[in-house]
Amino acid sequence: MSLLTDAWMPVRDRSGKRRWIAPSELAAPDLIAFDADRADFNGALAQFAIGLLFTHAPLNNARDWERWFASPPDTGTLQSWWEGSVAHFTYDGDGARFMQDHALTAKADFGISGLLIDSPGENTIKNNSDHFVKRGRIECLCPHCAITALLTLQINAPSGGAGHFTGLRGGGPLTTLLVCEPARSLWHDLWVNVIEPPERNAHGGDVKKTSPHFTFPWLAPVEAIQPDQGQMSPDQTHPMHIFWAMPRRIRLDFGSTVEGTCDICHRAHSGLLTQYATVPYGFNYKGPWDHVFSPYYQLKVDWLPLHPQPGGFGYRHWLPWLVGVNDERALQRPARVVAHFRTSRRARQAGATPSLWAFGFDIDKMKARCWYEARLPVYSLEDCGPSEIKRLQFTLQSWLAGARDSVYVLRSAVKMAWFSGEARGDYSAVDAAFWNRTEAAFYELLRQLIHAIRSGASDVDLEGLGQSWLNTLQQTNFALFDDVFVGAGAIDRSNPRRVAAANKLLRATMFGEKLRKTLNLPVEPAKPAANRQSKTQHEQEA
Repeated sequence: MSLLTDAWMPVRDRSGKRRWIAPSELAAPDLIAFDADRADFNGALAQFAIGLLFTHAPLNNARDWERWFASPPDTGTLQSWWEGSVAHFTYDGDGARFMQDHALTAKADFGISGLLIDSPGENTIKNNSDHFVKRGRIECLCPHCAITALLTLQINAPSGGAGHFTGLRGGGPLTTLLVCEPARSLWHDLWVNVIEPPERNAHGGDVKKTSPHFTFPWLAPVEAIQPDQGQMSPDQTHPMHIFWAMPRRIRLDFGSTVEGTCDICHRAHSGLLTQYATVPYGFNYKGPWDHVFSPYYQLKVDWLPLHPQPGGFGYRHWLPWLVGVNDERALQRPARVVAHFRTSRRARQAGATPSLWAFGFDIDKMKARCWYEARLPVYSLEDCGPSEIKRLQFTLQSWLAGARDSVYVLRSAVKMAWFSGEARGDYSAVDAAFWNRTEAAFYELLRQLIHAIRSGASDVDLEGLGQSWLNTLQQTNFALFDDVFVGAGAIDRSNPRRVAAANKLLRATMFGEKLRKTLNLPVEPAKPAANRQSKTQHEQEA
């Protein structure tokens, strides 16, 4: 059985119905999205499909890409692209299996639920601390769900103890993909993320390593690519290896299956898998790996992939993930598929308002804390040259710095009003409320800012937008302080002295010179002493 011929990918059509297809049907015009029962499975399926197209599509230049975008290939054409790899994607049997260790003979004594990243680990079960994600939810999986779980684990692999390595981008990487808006079809959402030569191989790897196991590592023992218990760097593999990385040594047990219903897709199957075997010391990915689906940040001289953090995604990520950041605080760049989308002028094919689909696990060492997923608007920057992009970065960096300062002082003021002295605790609700309240205004001002920059607006014109953003920050902070977090509390439980001091702090910051300077707004000059004296006399007389 091969993943390139089986109908194993769950998809949703325009009528809302779910069905399972083979990869050769990905360009069917009635399909709009993957439709697995788990969000992380949908993310893995999208990366599998785009990686398959990256690896096999006969692309020579941008004209080829435009032709297949305008006229999607039929089933026969797609199957012909990867016909030579059908055997490489076999997932059962005695030989090489998709994303499974080539020669593993260890006893299969791990429950199949261990393939799911959010399942409680051995220590969690031993300590009886599986409060929210309980043990025993998953006992058996159909082969297709088991393979999808394995694919998801190999992509997102967190640290699993001594010798059980993380994925090529570390544990729980952030993935960002373009999506067409208005929606067109599943094919267009996949194809818009495929890069044609010569940029296709620009992320690294050795194109001379053409033997299949340099791309699909499960086709040979670990030692055939990586020295015994050594490390794996990009120059040891083919550039397409990034889509098929396999840090964990796992082999599914097809020899002791049971009949029943799959615990994920709930379909009946005569060969449900219940366990797998695993051993440590698989591929140990180290070095300058550059995955085309992830944004990166610079730490000293190294570029590292970003990972989701507590708090989720929002407009504060728009600049680093779509354009990039270059200031004294951080140096970040978008994923290569996103950068290529902008510089190759694909926006006109992707619709009026394409979006950025960002997703990934927030992982703390070996534990998945949360799955985050969001869509960010992608405004057209096609007509913007380097100088316009630089102005956009400069302005947005100041706006986002002002937002960070504002949420910080709001959090401090709320804490001051609630408690005396230093009080530790979880104030994430304050941050979340701030980012949610200011999101719509940010995107509206961003749209106006891009239009102004493209129209050659002066710095004075941009100051007007900056002043509007300051007004939004001020109004939001006082509304949240007065109406949500402090003013809405029970009067007999509030402390007027602390509330007054907190309000004073908030007012001093939100109307102070420092915040205006952060937003690159002019600071009002001090009034002449004579005027101040005259005004004081007038106020006394009044």
